[in-house]
Amino acid sequence: MNPKKREQIFAYWKAANPSPKTELRYNSPFELLISVLLSAQATDISVNNATKGLYAEANTPAKMLGLGEARVRHHIRTIGLFNTKAKNVIKTCQILHDQHDGVVPDNRESLEALPGVGRKTANVVLNTAFRQIAMAVDTHIFRVSNRTGLAPGKDVVEVEQKLLKFVPADYLLDAHHWLILHGRYVCVARKPKCGDCGIADLCEFKQKTTAEPTGKNTASSKNKRKKRVSAIRSTRSRSLGSISTGSSSLGSRSSGDSLTGISSSGSSSPGNSSSRSSQSSGSSAKTKKKVQRKKLANKVLLADSKRIDVKTQLADKKQSAAKLVLVDKKKTGGKLKPSNKKR
Repeated sequence: MNPKKREQIFAYWKAANPSPKTELRYNSPFELLISVLLSAQATDISVNNATKGLYAEANTPAKMLGLGEARVRHHIRTIGLFNTKAKNVIKTCQILHDQHDGVVPDNRESLEALPGVGRKTANVVLNTAFRQIAMAVDTHIFRVSNRTGLAPGKDVVEVEQKLLKFVPADYLLDAHHWLILHGRYVCVARKPKCGDCGIADLCEFKQKTTAEPTGKNTASSKNKRKKRVSAIRSTRSRSLGSISTGSSSLGSRSSGDSLTGISSSGSSSPGNSSSRSSQSSGSSAKTKKKVQRKKLANKVLLADSKRIDVKTQLADKKQSAAKLVLVDKKKTGGKLKPSNKKR
C-alpha cells in the first residue's frame, strides 16, 4: 500500500471519530493497568462488568492488597483464567507498593517486569494512560493490518514495527484505537462488513463481501434451519386441525349461501341470480380445497398408523424372543441348550 492510501485511510477515521477512546472503563492509570491485565482472552464488556464492583472496593495497590486474592478472585470469577489473573493482580500490586510507591511506572521496562504484563499490555498503558507513541497489536489490529494491506506481517512484533514505520506521524498517537475499533465492528473476522466500510475503495483486500439487502430480515442460516424444522413439525397438526374445522365451516357456509339473493318477500331478482352463481362457484372451489386437505390428512394418518404398527410388531418380537431366552435359561440352569439345527 502506498503512503497516499494510508493517509486517506487515517484521515477518514479521524474525521469519523476525532477523539477515539478505549472501551475499558477506568479512572486512573492503576485501574487501566488492572483492566488491561484482566482483558487477556476476555471482552472489554466482561472486564468492565467484573471491575465495576472490584474498583468500588479497591482502586489503589494498597487497598487491593488489603482486599486479598480470594476477594479479587470473587469479583473477576466471570472472566476467563480468573484464578491466574487474581494471583497476578495481587503480585503486581505488591511490586507497585514496594518498588514504585503505589504509582504505575511510565516506562516499558518497569511495566513488563510486572506479573501478567506483557508487551501489548505495556503498550496500551503507555499509549492510553501516559499518551506516549506505542502500538499495541492485538488480534483485531493484526487482522486489519494484514487484510487491508496497511502493515502486513507474520507476527505481532513485525506488524507493530511496520505500523510505527508506515502510519503518518499526525495519526500515530491515536492509530491504535482507530485500528482496534475498525477491526472490532467493521473488519470483523468471519465476514467483514465491506458494504458498510468507509475505506473499502482504499482497502487492498481482494475477497470483499457485498452488502446485505436493506429493509429485509436477514436471519442467519441457523435461524432459517430452525424455522424450517418447526414448519415441518407443525404440518401434521395443521392438517389434522383442518379436518375438524372443515365440516362445521362447510355446513355454516352452505346454509348462508341458501339464503343469499332472496328478498324479504320471498322472490329473487335477476341481479341476485348472478351473485348466487358466483358465490356457488367460489364455494365449490373452497370445497375442493378442503377435500384435498382431508385426503392429505388421511394419508398422513395412514402412514403414521403403518409406522406405529411396524414398531409395535418389532417390539412384540423382541419381547417374545427375550421371554424365550429367559425360559431356556431357567430350564438349563443359566446355560442355553445347543441348537439342533444343522450348520
